[in-house]
Amino acid sequence: MENETSFFARWWDATSKSQTAHRGESIPSLIIKGLQSMLVMFGATIIVPLTLGMSPQVTLFGMGIGTWIFLLLTKGKSPLTMGSSFAFMIGVLGVIDPVAGPFANGNYTHDERLAYALGGILAAGVVYMFFSILVKFIGADKFMRILPHAVTGPTVVLIGVTLAPHAVNQFSTNWILGPLTLIIIVAVMMFGRGRMQAFPILIGLAGAYLVAVIMSVAGAESAAGYALIDFSAVSNARLFGLPPFMTPRFALAPILMLAPFSLATVSENIADHVIVGQEMGEDLLRGKPGLSRTLFADGLQSMCVAAFGTPMNTTYSENVGLLIITKVFSSVVVAIGAGFAVILGLSPAFAEVVRSIPVSIIGGASIMLYGMIASIGMRNVKEHVDLNLEKYLIIMSVMLVTGIGMRFGTPIVIEIAESNVRLDRMNLPVAIILGVLLNAVLPNQKKNNA
Repeated sequence: MENETSFFARWWDATSKSQTAHRGESIPSLIIKGLQSMLVMFGATIIVPLTLGMSPQVTLFGMGIGTWIFLLLTKGKSPLTMGSSFAFMIGVLGVIDPVAGPFANGNYTHDERLAYALGGILAAGVVYMFFSILVKFIGADKFMRILPHAVTGPTVVLIGVTLAPHAVNQFSTNWILGPLTLIIIVAVMMFGRGRMQAFPILIGLAGAYLVAVIMSVAGAESAAGYALIDFSAVSNARLFGLPPFMTPRFALAPILMLAPFSLATVSENIADHVIVGQEMGEDLLRGKPGLSRTLFADGLQSMCVAAFGTPMNTTYSENVGLLIITKVFSSVVVAIGAGFAVILGLSPAFAEVVRSIPVSIIGGASIMLYGMIASIGMRNVKEHVDLNLEKYLIIMSVMLVTGIGMRFGTPIVIEIAESNVRLDRMNLPVAIILGVLLNAVLPNQKKNNA
């Protein structure tokens, strides 16, 4: 008993806001806030597996398990929820590309290509471990100077811009449901009242899906001539059951393609903790839990859930936005929200409902999501970057042109281990590496306005 008490005493910190923010709350109140925490994340989280052709059931289950692991490793001192990374979605799309990806010779199924992508995600988790060790040795301040806002801001812009074509392609598959989804989301964001404004993506998806159900019952068909929504899979699915787990496979090409994307999610981890720490009045990176621990926890939880088929998990901006709006910085609330995600992940019937959402609806929501990602990156630059420094103008110029030019210019293909690897699919890590190098070698010189 004494050992158990000692362990709890080491884990518990009465001075931590996220460990004590739930005090005075009733159990029903905590449950409702936990459900809200999950629902805010839900709309964006399911877009990743639906775009990649992965299981939303596994993704939700992994979102919950990953969040629990993160909370445990950070000792409950970081009230952040884990969710599917849009940055890594760029890399995974390159790995699973059946036409120009490293496994495009026709001998691989979609699920087999996804399995190799999971192997690459596990490798990215190892890179996270390396960064965590590096921070332990050099300190958080020196590490964050390697990734200043002049690098992280353009990185976020490039994520939104690179994903933009996928949103437009999905949006244009149905010129009723795509625009309707976007209109509902914009209306909620602009004119919603109270808690409605916390759920624009979820309300947009649900509202457009309801219209799609009505259209389907009335006989509407997709452009391919199929029923707009196929309810047969929903009716045949069990209410509860284990998710369709997937085992990772390993090959050099997807590892080289995906591991560098950890630079983007490390930047996101830092930015999210800076923002939340400012709102909480605590320094989560230099104090407790500390940058080394948050990176270690983020990387390890992602490796654990990728091992059974979850896309790359990382800290999530939607969760950060909710924390800022509600001021509920409670790790207990986050843990309850993760529990709801696990429960939904154990329902094949619910997963089939999610899978039945028409692609055009996903596209309508994605236009807003990807646009917001790019806009947040531009706002980050405006608020935190001194544009009077020639150094930062050069860094951002090189990163943006390289990132956009590589992705949408002539494909750059090299052969690695008898597989063709398209470097243009690695536009994001290449741009980040260039930004880091330029930041290290260029002097801090003011513009000459004479």
